[in-house]
Amino acid sequence: MKTIIEIQSVQDYYELIEKTPKSIVLFSANWCGDCLFLKQFLDQLVCDNQEYQWYYVDRDKLLDICVENGIMGIPSFIAYKDGKKIGTFISKQRKTKQEVQDFINSLGEY
Repeated sequence: MKTIIEIQSVQDYYELIEKTPKSIVLFSANWCGDCLFLKQFLDQLVCDNQEYQWYYVDRDKLLDICVENGIMGIPSFIAYKDGKKIGTFISKQRKTKQEVQDFINSLGEY
């Protein structure tokens, strides 16, 4: 089973999304209540969508990446294919498992 890999630096972020054929990046923080809500079903989403490599960006540690990508609310997601952004699910609203899965399903055309 795939796991979520935490990105530690801006350089790692760009290197990983460039070399990974299909990836989803979760932007989150430990103090965020809506992010904690997401944790209850995140492992299942990763398991159900193994065609993607999942990455985690701690908003507080890598704020520059968040600013560059317009992430002003968390939890948020960006999907990449071959280093190119193919979809975003960016908002400060709480996300349900179905909403995240619908976002992932919408990437299918890429």
